[in-house]
Amino acid sequence: MKILIKNGRVIDPARNFDEICDVAVAAGRVIGVGQVPEGFSANRVIDARGCIVAPGLVDLAARLREPGHEHEGMLESEMAAAVAGGVTSLVCPPDTDPVLDEPGLVDMLKFRAEKLHQARVFPLGALTRGLAGEVLTEMAELTESGCVGFSQAEVPLQNTQVLQRAMQYAATYGYTVWLRPQDYHLGKGVAASGPLATRLGLSGVPAMAETIALHTIFELMRATGGRVHLCRISSAKGVDLVRQAKQEGLAVSCDVSINSLHLTDVDIGYFDSRMRLSPPLRQQRDRDALREALADGTIDALVSDHTPVDEDAKTLPFAEAEPGATGLELLLGLALKWGQESGVGLVRALAVLTSEPARVLGTSLGTLQASAGQLVDGGVADVCIFDPQDAWTVTPARLRSQGRNTPFAGHELPGRVRFTIVGGTVAHEDR
Repeated sequence: MKILIKNGRVIDPARNFDEICDVAVAAGRVIGVGQVPEGFSANRVIDARGCIVAPGLVDLAARLREPGHEHEGMLESEMAAAVAGGVTSLVCPPDTDPVLDEPGLVDMLKFRAEKLHQARVFPLGALTRGLAGEVLTEMAELTESGCVGFSQAEVPLQNTQVLQRAMQYAATYGYTVWLRPQDYHLGKGVAASGPLATRLGLSGVPAMAETIALHTIFELMRATGGRVHLCRISSAKGVDLVRQAKQEGLAVSCDVSINSLHLTDVDIGYFDSRMRLSPPLRQQRDRDALREALADGTIDALVSDHTPVDEDAKTLPFAEAEPGATGLELLLGLALKWGQESGVGLVRALAVLTSEPARVLGTSLGTLQASAGQLVDGGVADVCIFDPQDAWTVTPARLRSQGRNTPFAGHELPGRVRFTIVGGTVAHEDR
């Protein structure tokens, strides 16, 4: 399929490119940005007048719920949600059932995903067998199967010696360890510690649950020389520690979820279980610090933290409800909204969804490293075309994800995705 995208405003944050021009696609590759090759004859012409033509979005945190949680989400529904949101590449955590701790399981997931011909799936392998925190997995074998890093997902490691050995192993082979910084014992609450949690009688998670874990991680990084990606930073104090670590030169990157970027604990209201999230929503000063850190580059990427949850698991008392919310289809709109409200502009709002998360993945992308999250001649043709002026209202019943619980129901968001192209094929179209 040869595609010509005409008259769109092409924005590629990776090379600070922002022009109204045409983009030519052939054989799954971009063969011309601005300069269409002479004699190029398209099978399909897409008129992108009034739209933004951007690299396909790269989401570093999206649970697909297969295998083991098909009642909450199936690959078909969640991949459809991804491309409907302009996401062409996504990283999925290893906390499936069974856990992604063996090459065969990773091979099966990638095979199932590739058969759908939608978004690209990059699995994280389990750091320890069964995520039990005791025995390290065979990282080399998992990497050969396609894992881009190793994670404990939402299960903090209690044994610091195991984490040290894992980071030593990973550092030896150049692997990245993905960790959500949370102390095992202090992180067992259901809401952020503070006046609201106290008033509602909810068990609290103090900010030091994050900062104590960060201190431990950074000390181990200094000792092992390992590379770490921090998943879903949630506190102002955590941001300060990450900023210091980066200034020190540690090989650390981090992300923040759309939930923490836009919501605070006040949004819990009267025990609204849609706000039961992990990490828990913190105070406004934390949200403000996260927004500032994403703007100045301390936080590298914005993620959907897509976690489809069954309706029955949400319609429970707040403390008993399963944490999580759908996010793939909201990622672009919430990034654009942050860009408008913070004044950082469209290019930075797109950078934290494209070039920056691709940079976090780095060499683990293999042959895609040179072009993922970018629009470059010869690069892979992963493209998101959206209308920035077309606002839409988040209506759970209209979402493609099987899990339709979202704290943003009823919110109006900018940026309707018109086309998503993955590997030169139109994977989503909304006219």
